[in-house]
Amino acid sequence: MAIRLAHRAAAELEPKVRRGALAFMRELGLSGRELSLALVGDRAIRRLNRAWRGTDRPTDVLSFPAGELAPGAPRPWPLGDVAISLDTARRVAAEEGVKLEDEVWRYLAHGLLHLLGFDHRRAADAGRMAQAERRLLGGRGMVSPGRGGARTRRRAASRPRTAPRVGR
Repeated sequence: MAIRLAHRAAAELEPKVRRGALAFMRELGLSGRELSLALVGDRAIRRLNRAWRGTDRPTDVLSFPAGELAPGAPRPWPLGDVAISLDTARRVAAEEGVKLEDEVWRYLAHGLLHLLGFDHRRAADAGRMAQAERRLLGGRGMVSPGRGGARTRRRAASRPRTAPRVGR
């Protein structure tokens, strides 16, 4: 797994984020895949959002699937890239009274699920994605079930566990 640390606070989070990403990938059956993860600031994620989605504002997390593999491609097979804004994560964590690492794990779970083709634009898809997020996080994720396109803020009372869910 490649983790790009492009934010001043990223170094202290890197070991926890790496463990969380590996746990999520095991839970999702992605052990033979390669993930690229960038921990960036709002300026960098705004540039990515503008370049790839045409939206000129920062966001919390962006996902870029690797695409189809050629037959016989060597392992590890690329899954894709996830970019997480630590500035946004820090702001939201403070607003909601949760740990920064818990907010980053929410973004990571959300981004990984997008790499696997999950979406939340339509209500039915949002329900499936919300359920997958709950399974990974052990609590409410970013998607509101049954509300197509809607992502939710979590109330402090519904905090996820302090570590990514591993196994059953």
